[in-house]
Amino acid sequence: MFTWKKILGAFFGFCLLGMGAFIVLYLMIGIPKGNAAAQEQSNIYKYSNGKTLARTGTTNREIVDLAVVPKRVQRTFIAAENKSFYEDNGVDLKGMTRGLLNTLSGKGKQGGSTITQQYVKNYYLTQDQTVTRKLQELVISLKVEREYTKDDILAGYINTSFYGRSAWGIQAAAQAYYRVDAKKLDVAQGAYLAALLQAPSQYDWAVASKTSRKLVKARWNYVLDNMVEKGWLPKGERDDLKFPIPKQPQGAPGMEGQTGYLVDAANNQLARQLVSDGSVSDVDTALAKIRQGGWTITLNINKNKQTKLEKAVKERLTSKLDKKKRKVDAYIQAGAVSVDPKTGKVVAMYGGVDYFKHYSNNATRRDYQPASTFKPVILAAAVDEGAETQDGDPIAANTIYDGDSRHKVMDDGTPVGFNPPNEDNVDYGDVTVQTAMNKSINSVFAQMGVDVGMEKVMEVAGKLGMDTEDMQAVPAQTLGSMGASPLEMAGIYATLDNHGKKVTPTIIASAKHRDGAVEFPDPIGEQVISENAADTVTSVLTGVVDDGTAKTSVRDNPARDGQQVAGKTGTSDENRSAWFTGYTPKLVTSVGLFGEDMSKNGKHVSMYNAVGVPRINGGGFPAQIWATYTFGVMGEVTKFDLNTEQGAAVEPTDSPTPTETPSETPSETPTTEEPTTTPPTTPKNTPTDPETTPEETPETTPEETPTDGDIDLPDDPNDPQAG
Repeated sequence: MFTWKKILGAFFGFCLLGMGAFIVLYLMIGIPKGNAAAQEQSNIYKYSNGKTLARTGTTNREIVDLAVVPKRVQRTFIAAENKSFYEDNGVDLKGMTRGLLNTLSGKGKQGGSTITQQYVKNYYLTQDQTVTRKLQELVISLKVEREYTKDDILAGYINTSFYGRSAWGIQAAAQAYYRVDAKKLDVAQGAYLAALLQAPSQYDWAVASKTSRKLVKARWNYVLDNMVEKGWLPKGERDDLKFPIPKQPQGAPGMEGQTGYLVDAANNQLARQLVSDGSVSDVDTALAKIRQGGWTITLNINKNKQTKLEKAVKERLTSKLDKKKRKVDAYIQAGAVSVDPKTGKVVAMYGGVDYFKHYSNNATRRDYQPASTFKPVILAAAVDEGAETQDGDPIAANTIYDGDSRHKVMDDGTPVGFNPPNEDNVDYGDVTVQTAMNKSINSVFAQMGVDVGMEKVMEVAGKLGMDTEDMQAVPAQTLGSMGASPLEMAGIYATLDNHGKKVTPTIIASAKHRDGAVEFPDPIGEQVISENAADTVTSVLTGVVDDGTAKTSVRDNPARDGQQVAGKTGTSDENRSAWFTGYTPKLVTSVGLFGEDMSKNGKHVSMYNAVGVPRINGGGFPAQIWATYTFGVMGEVTKFDLNTEQGAAVEPTDSPTPTETPSETPSETPTTEEPTTTPPTTPKNTPTDPETTPEETPETTPEETPTDGDIDLPDDPNDPQAG
């Protein structure tokens, strides 16, 4: 029935139908009026009580003539996106076909568009990934090529593209990244801006991860290499070019104080949800859609709690900073997040001293070590997994460990090559797990991590809410040597507070657009660790407050009024960060202090001698901020309802220590994080290479204010040598 003549005829018939359909489309679709500016509307952001937090919508764009932009800067965009721009007809048929097939198959956004097509999409159409929109793009691109010059198209493209930092168009981008007008850009800066267009939020140097920085540098090199290939840039000059690190971002008008941090956090969560829904293909496209306006976004931020958190940071920290008296005070950054553990609502957030003065949100940044605030995760994994010590004893609050500094961590009788020092290199002898948590004894938790199995520890960390995708399961992680944010740590502790049911902090209560409302997943998820494991950790963490590193700032606070509290302090290598994450039955708050030299592009630096004290510890300013805020908003006094018989909140059923082991640490023994006079010679939580054992304590002189360049930004938060 099927002859080659019929098959050939059908094929040609199909081609003729396709050609006919395209001709009809070409005749029917005209070049519409530009709609980019017309679509710009205000977004309204509200507090949880319905009162307006912010209204945004003024587009940061200034159209400039192409002649104003240096010729070589113009060509960086061609080298980045469309080397054949001056020769082609404005349409990449192969790329279009691939894009249509991927759209039909649900694979999402793919590359391959010409500059003309991208300009048409930006100026005349939308970012929607549909077959109809792509066909419109094809037809309009062909017509635009016939009616406009290449220079007109290139000018339209660089003036309508989104560059991140709320900058639309090359003039706004030049100011946002280099504080110059577009006419003053050099070829290296132009290549960065051209590279940036591939992923503006990912490639912004100020907030980019290590991987993203490598990617944008690779694309910058790609652009310049293409310039050489096209004969637009001499190779010798190209070889001499250095990557032009952008200036630090500045806040947008109307976003001063904490407002900008809250708005950005809400936009980022909404963008991720739009991608998850399949509404758009990637976060950058989603952010562009959000910035087009028309959204009413209600946040979970409680106006009273937000105000109290801001006041607590000012009262306990920022009002005491004196940059003229102490250079190191200029380096101190604070971030905090407060979460309702029963609902997952982010009720307050502190992102920094001011969105205009410090663009990056300290509450959501992940580049500093959480240090000892990670120790509860190790204990949670131990109890949840029913893990045992090397001697076969179940790990519980009253389990005995060797607490001596640099105790050799063993795995089935074999040293693993990781022997971390304790704070001040103190030897504690045999101690219970409860005492080890109270005094934040590194050697105990390093051994416990190996006993549980580091793979299991990292698996439980992921279940609790830590982003462990790129983390290595090595013993050095027991010291909290990975990167984490206050938002992340608040989520982990909220899950513990919620008896092991997963809590995913959410800043958005609702988001509505003229196209409809966005549905968000329930912040309260499934049981990720057992109730017994979560409650055991909570019980143990009450000991940190009542008899450990947080007792001075929290236990003895006169505003406590009998409130039961669980929490953990943390102070990282070289005192570059200090933490207190604590909770009551109704509220979880994580506070972090970070040493950051903004004059060195955000380099991590020590906080020794800041605010006039030898060392910033988790039990100091972070715990003080936590206590002032929490006890100021807590309402009625509450108690934990725990399903456990272990820990400081409940008297253990067995004797916690053998008779030959002291039941208490002598009062003259220094605690982990509360030095009273001078800083130690060994910084807290000094990560050690898991393959080697240091022969002596590192020499650190915290008496001196850190100087520029004495501490490098860690290349990799998973590197055990990273600070």
